Amino acid sequence: MTRPIARRRARQLFDLCAGFVYSQVLLACVRLRLFAILAEGPQSAATLAARMGVPVEATRLLLRAAASLRLVEARREGRFGLGALGAALLGNPGVTALIEHHPLFYADLGDPVALLRAQGVPQLGDYWDYTGAKARPAPPGEGVAAYSTLMSASLPLIADEILDAYRLDRHRCLLDVGGGDGTFAVIAAARAPGLRLILFDLPPVAALAERRFRAGGMAARATAIGGDFLSEPLPTGADVIALIRVIHDHDDVSALGVLRAAARALPRDGVLLLAEPMSGTAGAEPISDAYFALYLLARGGGRPRTPLEIERLLMAAGFGRIETVRNALPILTRVVVAHRVAADC
Repeated sequence: MTRPIARRRARQLFDLCAGFVYSQVLLACVRLRLFAILAEGPQSAATLAARMGVPVEATRLLLRAAASLRLVEARREGRFGLGALGAALLGNPGVTALIEHHPLFYADLGDPVALLRAQGVPQLGDYWDYTGAKARPAPPGEGVAAYSTLMSASLPLIADEILDAYRLDRHRCLLDVGGGDGTFAVIAAARAPGLRLILFDLPPVAALAERRFRAGGMAARATAIGGDFLSEPLPTGADVIALIRVIHDHDDVSALGVLRAAARALPRDGVLLLAEPMSGTAGAEPISDAYFALYLLARGGGRPRTPLEIERLLMAAGFGRIETVRNALPILTRVVVAHRVAADC
């Protein structure tokens, strides 16, 4: 009677051991553009080998591995087509960009004990060079473009999650703190045509957003301001402030400082819209407490927090009437809405 349980646990343990291999099969498929090629229709191993520049036997090996992971599937006459997960990935460029970025993270995980003991400088810390405990100069333009592009690629789905959960057309002006190249602001503007927008981020990043606003004909209603939200006051004039995937980048002291700055910038009863992956999300525990926890550690600081931990920080910063709003895919992000209630923050 216990044999099925033993078999299931053995498979689960093996998957934990083999997880890195699975991820590398996925990375190979992405880098060889296998999914894009198969989007044209089912093809033979020989045809795929020629198009990808990989020997036929190695291509067959990759196809069998990818089929076992539901990325591709065998079709008639020895051909292969897109599998369920390969097709889903093809329609989500944000995930593809993240997969391409992961080798930096994998390098840092090569010695997980050293990472936990803070021995050495993680590669992710250099890539996301605005994070970490040590003060760093403003990142150069090339580095800004790289990480801004990565953040932008993964934002549209998350933005829809947030804006479906909380409508911004009830507000007159949004301040997007740490808003990157303006992706969330542009999507919010389309959802709320009467909304004015202010974006605040490091000067080189804000410059990217300003160019995007001008190119999109939004200069009359959107502006980007350069500055450091960890050390400078936030712009005033907005009645709603967005912190999208910002607080989990920082330790409690810095996070509380950002939240207090937001409270000072808002009018009484102004709204803070906070969204990020959160610890303790049912069904997504490995995503937050394993993946994001280790990723943020390698990145240089911060951690996923539970909604209760975020609520305590918000209350200490001068917010009340705090609500975790339901959204369709909490495994991607959760949404917290809070109102400024303290007279002096």
